[in-house]
Amino acid sequence: MFIRSLLQAAALLPFLTTPTSAQTACNNSPSLCSRAYNNITHLGAHDSPFVRDKSTSFSTSGNQYYNSTVQLDAGVRLLSAQVHKNNSASGADKWRLCHSTCDLLDAGSLTNWLKEIKTWMDANKNEVVTVLIVNSDSAPASDIGAQFASSGIDSYAYTPPSTSVPKTWPTLQSLINNGTRLMTFVASLKETSPQYPYLMDEFTYVFENDFENESPTNYTCTPDRPTGLTTSSTGGRMFLMNHFLYSTALFGIQQPNSTYVNVTNAETGVGSLGARLDNCTGVYGRAAQFVLVDFFNVGPAMKSVDQANGVSGATGRKSVSTAQPDEGASGDDDESAAGRRDASVMAVVAAVVVAVAFGL
Repeated sequence: MFIRSLLQAAALLPFLTTPTSAQTACNNSPSLCSRAYNNITHLGAHDSPFVRDKSTSFSTSGNQYYNSTVQLDAGVRLLSAQVHKNNSASGADKWRLCHSTCDLLDAGSLTNWLKEIKTWMDANKNEVVTVLIVNSDSAPASDIGAQFASSGIDSYAYTPPSTSVPKTWPTLQSLINNGTRLMTFVASLKETSPQYPYLMDEFTYVFENDFENESPTNYTCTPDRPTGLTTSSTGGRMFLMNHFLYSTALFGIQQPNSTYVNVTNAETGVGSLGARLDNCTGVYGRAAQFVLVDFFNVGPAMKSVDQANGVSGATGRKSVSTAQPDEGASGDDDESAAGRRDASVMAVVAAVVVAVAFGL
């Protein structure tokens, strides 16, 4: 009797376990687990650590309304950041996350930002994250790699099989199973490092369209970086589609355009993300592998990316407001709000003075 009951219970196990495994999601969707890394459109936060919120006095240099952790919670899977050299410091403080210049907007050390990402990855075991480092001051791979090692995030890093463009990339599930669910690209590296082979030179594997756009009619699918590529000859590289607008501020300095972003990140309309994704898919016969946007929550940009991936009913994402924050809603009076604007203008002036002083 006991043996028969045991066999009956065992027979039920496949039915008890199948629903759980069927719901396993990679990057918030079960349908993406079996897809190759280069057969997915990854939503990217342009200048991820540079936030326009109360913590930065709503700096007009900020590209996002929410920090990197919230971005990841909401489904962003590519984080980009500019890295600049602090000549007066050493060690972890030598390489900092700064917007154009550290006098304009300083988001702290590269190491601390990587620690923030690692903390999120530690808590989210089934997610593949891409980090794009804009190497503004030509840091050697040894210096950047040391920051990755110091943060501990290198334990998740994927190392490509060679320094040439692969014919196939791993699936999300294989990256997760192998514990190599961090993809790291650097724009650019003068030379790769055997000590840090996971630091991939971006333009060896990826090409981008133009990013300095100030009008919704300026967007193009044509390769801009690296030079020498055409729409019919990209060398097998993945496509990173820059899709954000700048506006020109005092002294001709460009700043993120927040005025038009509700259309820029929308699914339809002139200069919208959805329309541009469709257009570039027609050009290349497949959707862009990466989409880089400002103020990712507005639109929201994720809707167009889900459409490109054929994803519906995504799971595991945390909701975030799609509205642009109202600076006046923070409880500050008009004088305080004016002070924030003045501080932002002064930051721009300071940046210009530094640039002129050093002949930049």
